[in-house]
Amino acid sequence: MPVSTSDLAEQLSSVHDLSKADAKKIVEAVFADITDAVAKGDEVSINGFGKFKVKDSPERQGRNPATGEAITIAASRKISFAPAKQVRDRLNGG
Repeated sequence: MPVSTSDLAEQLSSVHDLSKADAKKIVEAVFADITDAVAKGDEVSINGFGKFKVKDSPERQGRNPATGEAITIAASRKISFAPAKQVRDRLNGG
């Protein structure tokens, strides 16, 4: 089951004795700050959690699957996430 912004805010609210509205503002602000930093091309490193960074994907040739016609796929920027060792260990039962 996916965890939503509201779910994160509710957890933050209950653990840290905050109102749900204040907790939701904090969660949304953190995600907005991460988004802004990565959009500028900065790497965001959160100690004990992982790193967010932008990867540039160059223009390349592809094929239209319906017609087989050659097409050019435009260059794009993608966000990648590399989990910290603590996160990887926890995912793998550590």
